[in-house]
Amino acid sequence: MIPRYSRPEMAAIWAPENRYRIWFEIEALAAEAMAQVGAIPIEAARNIRERGGAAIKLVGPADIDRIDEIERETRHDVIAFLTWLAESVGPDSRFVHQGMTSSDVLDTCLSVQLTQAADILLADIDAVQTALKTRALEHKHTLTIGRSHGIHAEPTTFGLKLAGHYAEFARDRARLVAARAEIAVAQVSGAVGTFAHLDPRVEAYVAEHLGLAPEPVSTQVLPRDRHAMFFSTLGVIASGIERLATEVRHLQRSEVREAEEFFHPGQKGSSAMPHKRNPVLSENLTGLARIVRAAVVPALENIALWHERDISHSAVERVIAPDATIALDFALARLAGMIERLVVYPERMKANLESLGGVVHSGEVLLALTRAGILREDAYRIVQRNAMATWEALGKPRARSFRDNLLADPEVAGRLSRQALDAALDAGKHMQAVDEIFARVFGKAG
Repeated sequence: MIPRYSRPEMAAIWAPENRYRIWFEIEALAAEAMAQVGAIPIEAARNIRERGGAAIKLVGPADIDRIDEIERETRHDVIAFLTWLAESVGPDSRFVHQGMTSSDVLDTCLSVQLTQAADILLADIDAVQTALKTRALEHKHTLTIGRSHGIHAEPTTFGLKLAGHYAEFARDRARLVAARAEIAVAQVSGAVGTFAHLDPRVEAYVAEHLGLAPEPVSTQVLPRDRHAMFFSTLGVIASGIERLATEVRHLQRSEVREAEEFFHPGQKGSSAMPHKRNPVLSENLTGLARIVRAAVVPALENIALWHERDISHSAVERVIAPDATIALDFALARLAGMIERLVVYPERMKANLESLGGVVHSGEVLLALTRAGILREDAYRIVQRNAMATWEALGKPRARSFRDNLLADPEVAGRLSRQALDAALDAGKHMQAVDEIFARVFGKAG
């Protein structure tokens, strides 16, 4: 991922230094386990840990260049690393990687990296949820118009809008916890996964010390359905980000202006039009969501490898693993900040709610007429007739409100009192269950 959309902690997971440290840890743990089961000398395992550990602790650009130089000759990244490691370990390096295959290192390392990435992403989701909860409680009773098909429907509250997004990210968090558990597996089982040259206790030892579980059946590679589920989960989270970003983009449109991204002092919206205040953050989030989702299909296609293994998945994961996790990390952090500083205009929300002359209360008027004894079909015809008359006269001289049209309709006047009609047109009715909904989302404290 390009530096523009990279945050240091997540980017560091995919840096060569971290990858080589994990590779070394896998090899050192395997050597220790082999020594415990009597496969290699205990002194050799100790030297691998101490001498190799001293070298890997100081790994830097010069070491990475050396490994790259070896790889240019060997055309094999793990062998290049092992050759570099041998230069520090000395004669006992002959006990490194005994009975193992490259995928034991590569796949186990990727599992560690993905769990590290998941931990950062979980903290990111927590920050988003904190921001959403704070703003939802702030606007719990801020009336606004709900929209279906982009058209005014019935009143809701801005807090309820945000509470819905909070609930979605709560589900996303649970999904990511499950995806992390599914990917947190290790394999140290050798060629085609039969343990022909390894004791299974070696794998168990390595897995335990890395905070992983042994893969029940590895076929020289970990089964890629695990990875597919992980990246699919990232894609779902990204789509939740885009859903919220799209809402902000709509609310910031000039014709709506109910909420907008914070506009920093000195910020410029357009090189040509000084008046512009564009929703650049939410548009950027929409684009980043596309990048994360782009990893999902390749991850699914990686499941179908040939026989026990091939490396068609390798190039894919070298790209999608860092790009998807780094992009999602950046997007979640940006989203949290955007929600924290979102500028909300309750008066504009009220004005938009009232802008159609009251027709947004047609549903409650319909119910009031049916309760007054009118057949639903007849009540619908009466209400729609008056709503359309109100709608079509909007902006014209002497246009009447929905209330005035209803009061002038003899089929309504003979059935509903002014008091009953005003009750049906009261927007407060749409807040009567807000406390209950918030309790479902946030608990009793909400």
